[in-house]
Amino acid sequence: MIGIIQYGAGNIFSLTAALERLGVLYGMINKEADFELYDRYIIPGVGHAGAAMQKLEQTGLVPVIKALKKPVLGICVGMQLLTAYSEEGDSNLLGLFPIKTLRFAGSPDHKVPHTGWNQVFAEQDSALFANIPNGSHFYFVHSYYIEYDKLYTLSSTTYCNKFSASIMRDNFYGVQFHPEKSGAYGETLLKNFSKI
Repeated sequence: MIGIIQYGAGNIFSLTAALERLGVLYGMINKEADFELYDRYIIPGVGHAGAAMQKLEQTGLVPVIKALKKPVLGICVGMQLLTAYSEEGDSNLLGLFPIKTLRFAGSPDHKVPHTGWNQVFAEQDSALFANIPNGSHFYFVHSYYIEYDKLYTLSSTTYCNKFSASIMRDNFYGVQFHPEKSGAYGETLLKNFSKI
């Protein structure tokens, strides 16, 4: 069963609706004791990474999250929180990945934020992407991106520059796109996570 970590950083309705469509059981984590009720966790998030980190720190759950040994999936800003630092708000984050979250430079051909469907290409094999063809499209909405590091990149995409569309380190996973808004392949990814 999936525990969704609640810290006030964005609307989670589309995520919970997707899990319900898939028949994946979930509940909400509001305090430390709640972690024991679940066998995997999602860190959602939209908006500003620095503000999200402040909200997460206010919950007192940061030490617990950093010590988790069960599977954890960060989505969008939830993925960015797993990195060490974000240019957004000049913020130190959870530091579970020794990489940075950077702002797109933008150009006349590449408006910021990066919004819409983009192809995602595998860089490593992972159960998270089982039964998802390489080069599938996922839905993105973001102004900041995870710097590309081959060591941690599960899949990559390109907008302005190449960046990590998904990352993995030990039991921690992150996706920059929104699987809950990415149609059948996004739902497949959520279902895969529920079985890792």
